[in-house]
Amino acid sequence: MSNTLEELTRILEQRKDADPEQSYVASLHSKGLNKILEKVGEEASEVIIAAKDAQLSGDRSELIAETADLWFHCMVMLSHCGGSAEEVTNILQERFNLSGLAEKAARTESH
Repeated sequence: MSNTLEELTRILEQRKDADPEQSYVASLHSKGLNKILEKVGEEASEVIIAAKDAQLSGDRSELIAETADLWFHCMVMLSHCGGSAEEVTNILQERFNLSGLAEKAARTESH
């Protein structure tokens, strides 16, 4: 699974500076962070709707597709801000041995 994220990260970095007329990723970067954030918000809303629909219908196909779109746009956002999927997965790995409630409490205390 992480190979897919690593490959996508590599591709996103390659396309970051491509011709915006030829690359969707480059067009997002050329429009700036606000446009990328707009897409992340749009995709997050679509995931929420798809999850509600999946619960009612039992068909998860749209939920899976919309989640892929959300992850993709989050990765574009990370790339735009100089971050990476690897950094996110590292944080997730650090949390493996923590109780979710303890981890959340620690985050709340540090903010």
